[in-house]
Amino acid sequence: MIIVPIKEGENIEKALKKFKRKFEKTGVVRTLRARQFFEKPSVTRRDQVKRAAYRQMLQRTEEL
Repeated sequence: MIIVPIKEGENIEKALKKFKRKFEKTGVVRTLRARQFFEKPSVTRRDQVKRAAYRQMLQRTEEL
């Protein structure tokens, strides 16, 4: 459960913004979308390798 402490007199929009930030950090929506369709473990691993290679390529270009 997400709890957002609200100070007295705080704007409701600020409180809602805090809630949305905390909600996104939990990753609930991401996991729900991932569970909608079954993905084979080999495909998942392949995507992870592609992401890692892309990150390494970005780091190498930053170093230059």
